[in-house]
Amino acid sequence: MCALMAIEGYAVETTDDLIFTVKGLIHPPDRLVAYLRYLPDPKGDRERKDLRYRRVYHFDEQQEILETDYPAYLAFEPVFGLRLQSVPRQLVRTVYDPCHYLATLRDLGPSDLVEERALGLAELLHTAGGIPWQHLGISGSVMLGMHRQDSDVDLIVYGEAAGRTVHQALHQLLNDPAAPIRRPSRAELEALHAEHQPDTPLSSADFFRLQQRKVNEVRFRDWECFIRFVKYPEEIQDQYGSHRFEPLGITRIQALVTDDQNAMFTPCRYAVSEVTFPHDPPVTGLREIVSFRGRFTDQAGVGERIVAMGSLERVIPQGQPAYHRLVVGGQAGDYLLAKSPVAPFC
Repeated sequence: MCALMAIEGYAVETTDDLIFTVKGLIHPPDRLVAYLRYLPDPKGDRERKDLRYRRVYHFDEQQEILETDYPAYLAFEPVFGLRLQSVPRQLVRTVYDPCHYLATLRDLGPSDLVEERALGLAELLHTAGGIPWQHLGISGSVMLGMHRQDSDVDLIVYGEAAGRTVHQALHQLLNDPAAPIRRPSRAELEALHAEHQPDTPLSSADFFRLQQRKVNEVRFRDWECFIRFVKYPEEIQDQYGSHRFEPLGITRIQALVTDDQNAMFTPCRYAVSEVTFPHDPPVTGLREIVSFRGRFTDQAGVGERIVAMGSLERVIPQGQPAYHRLVVGGQAGDYLLAKSPVAPFC
């Protein structure tokens, strides 16, 4: 696999021994949009290829490390209108493909309990959804061989049709008391809320309500697992340069969700109408909320009124009128909250 083929869920190792996780489906010709995940550190608790690493969890810390020691991995991107973490393609040493890793794991068999659980979850979703193996992948620390015995499992379903099929199968499995998969318990939700709250300030009651109807954070044989649904690049209309984006600052909105067909995917998108700006001057033509973070998938459904905090952007399509969108999850403090309860997603 070459560096030109890397999308959401993939990881790249650089010539500086840094490891980044790839974000989104659209990338500049000369760089991959990706976020620093593992940093060489003699005191780190992960080991790989005779090097010790530590995981870099928070965006601000990632930025500081790159600013100070690795500025080549920060660059202004004129199409996105932002200075982004990204990896120059000439600095990519290795690309890690979640589907290739899972295929290898199936061939060789698991070497420890974490790999065994990762393979077991993939087998469950393959059987329940009846989808071909090539649509499934394992990402994160397990794919990189950097997991600990308490590491969670990150599974990806690639392709729109396969994603929708597995999404529906998960709803059925999670409502089956005999299935080896379940939603998080109250205590587990409290731990998740504590982990997310510094970046996403929802109340515990709102967090619990929204999480309980999702299918992407589950427990498989009591093991923590996160499932992402990712389209293939050819399944989206956008291409690099087909739209330009102008950041306009942070804002808070209230709106009505009118379309949630892409709410389950990473990146996710919600069409909205009846938009108001409680604290800032209004703009016209705000049509959608998007997020590149898995935690904001399936966060709201059609007919729900939401409040959201994020980055306001002007979107300029080629040859078409400009409009606005809200991007949630780009900085600490962003949130997306469905205010009025509706039936569970299906």
